[in-house]
Amino acid sequence: MIKLEHNKDIPPVHFEFTGNTLFLKYSLSVYNTEQFMAKASRALESFDQKNLEINLDQLDYIDSVGVAGLNLLREKFRQRGFKITFTGGKEHIKKKLEIFSLHESITDKEVSRPSFFEKIGEAFDGLLRDYIYIFIILMANVVYWSVSDIFISKKQRRGEFYNQAVLIGVNAIWIVGALAFIIGLVMALQSSVQLRNFGANIYIVDLTVIAMMSEMGPLITAIIVAGRSGSSIAAEIATMKVTSELDALRTMGLHPVRFVVIPKMHGSIVTMPFLTLLANVMGILGGMVIAFVYLDITPQVFINRMTESLYNRDIFIGIFKSLVFASIIVLTGSFFGLRVKEGAEGVGKVTTKAVVTSISMVMVADSIMGLLFY
Repeated sequence: MIKLEHNKDIPPVHFEFTGNTLFLKYSLSVYNTEQFMAKASRALESFDQKNLEINLDQLDYIDSVGVAGLNLLREKFRQRGFKITFTGGKEHIKKKLEIFSLHESITDKEVSRPSFFEKIGEAFDGLLRDYIYIFIILMANVVYWSVSDIFISKKQRRGEFYNQAVLIGVNAIWIVGALAFIIGLVMALQSSVQLRNFGANIYIVDLTVIAMMSEMGPLITAIIVAGRSGSSIAAEIATMKVTSELDALRTMGLHPVRFVVIPKMHGSIVTMPFLTLLANVMGILGGMVIAFVYLDITPQVFINRMTESLYNRDIFIGIFKSLVFASIIVLTGSFFGLRVKEGAEGVGKVTTKAVVTSISMVMVADSIMGLLFY
């Protein structure tokens, strides 16, 4: 048995070897840990077994320095091929070992890997809580205030509706009109080659008019507005959150969604049908140019055939789609803008997510409405 010198009123530490077990007795503290480490290290130099247990049943006291000494001793001889484990110990001794040996407890404990179905369940639960539930709450608030604020003029921001209508709708006229004309022209050009082979030149009118009115016009407009205005909405709201402007609105008793999002929703819902009608007209003009140049169909013949093939139903379907797409773009941009958690880098990330998600949701909604209406 080896007895070490000690100080103060704390009992000394004794340790002795029995087989492959080292028994510690009395106390291990700041006053004797250094001596214990030196003597125990020398004693272990001649230890001829690879497994050693350090029994703490007879240890009455230990402090953080003592725990650190035991861990250091274990790590030192582990590198030499020893396997040292702690056994026994009173409740307060075990508690201190757990607290002051956090790194050891983490690295030694076998980490259980979640199963494939656990991962799927956690991902689905996160999707429900962090995305779908919050999106539904946002949508409910926007729908309620979008309708109620029409009849309560005092709650509206003066002039903000016109400002958003210009930003979202009027400023997009040129890009929507130009791209719709080009797409209508290319669509008619690709179709004219096949129709001419079958002598069905006149059907280029039906193809262009119906496709633009009920499908391509609303879809082209929505994609352009999502990339142009949806990104702007997400970036603006995200910047307001990062700079604590939304918190300032709450401090003044104003709900951020009502103050910021509702004017954008009103502006987009009013202007998107007009942008869609513009896209329809420009796409049809592009088809008319190709019909005249490649298929010898005069504008007069084209217009006469258009009146026969176009129905009010196609026009109303296109307008209805534009309203749905406008709501999706504003809701998606606002949703991701309100979810920003980082600084300038976070603003860029949520803007990208807003554009990609809004275009994807527009495509999905278009597919669903296509199945319902046709």
